[in-house]
Amino acid sequence: MTTETESTMPTDIGIIDTLLGIPSVDKTGAYDWLRPLLRDAESLDAFDFPVQYQYHALPDVPKDGTVDDMIDFTVEQMDRHNIRKALLNVGLDADNPGRRAMERYPDRFFASVSVDPNLGVPALRELQHAVEDLGVKAASVTPAFVAPQCPINDKRMYPVYARCCELDIPILCTTGVPGPRVPMAPQDVSLIDEVMWFFPELTFVMRHGGEPWTWLAAKLLLKWPNLYYSTSAFAPNHYPDDIVQFANTRGADKVMYAGYFPAGLSLDRIFRDMPYVPFREHVWPKFLHDNAVRVFGLDK
Repeated sequence: MTTETESTMPTDIGIIDTLLGIPSVDKTGAYDWLRPLLRDAESLDAFDFPVQYQYHALPDVPKDGTVDDMIDFTVEQMDRHNIRKALLNVGLDADNPGRRAMERYPDRFFASVSVDPNLGVPALRELQHAVEDLGVKAASVTPAFVAPQCPINDKRMYPVYARCCELDIPILCTTGVPGPRVPMAPQDVSLIDEVMWFFPELTFVMRHGGEPWTWLAAKLLLKWPNLYYSTSAFAPNHYPDDIVQFANTRGADKVMYAGYFPAGLSLDRIFRDMPYVPFREHVWPKFLHDNAVRVFGLDK
């Protein structure tokens, strides 16, 4: 949602981006993990990016050899847009780009780690190792992408939620209709209600929009104290009206900025549109910085 009149977005806040990645020049096989769930020929054979039909102008990451180091390139992109810190999803292997970025720039990056609830106890052990030994700040899960799919309120998810409570970290969960052509039912926003009721100590962050259930998302955000919303995967001119209205009224403490670089959006595109989001003046500092500090414990 944008307006033609530029808003009151401040320019002196060190922004925290709660979804960013390190680009890779070679994307061969980058989405092979999703192939077991895909059935249509276009997704399997034609697309380099599973939601290519939605993002018509993908980020222009240099592929001509002019960039020697993608980690440094990413930090330069962040500096240009006053992003002080960014959340990366890291792997447990030492050569993972996210881990290398954290080691090189510990003051610029913090981390989440993906969890597959189908793996049971080994997944919980990996999560504990990531938090205790690697300093990871959050767990992440995409219910529609794990194979087999795992609904938000499924019994396989409950041990993950319990471990997040024990480790005092948030769970980042993709919600709403997924972009890739896989079934949407596991990400129905209404399923969050049961989880928040059963785990009142759990901090749950909705990712990727929650559409078409954004009105319901706002109602649940108001209802549950530890439920939050991030704007990941949405260009600012497409932020849902329900969420902008909620942030401007009773939800300034519940909505936080997340981008989608380099997967689907460039930072140039995001911050070209951002000043026209009609947030009220008091919302901006919380949206761009304060809420992320609190949710991820960045001041500890």
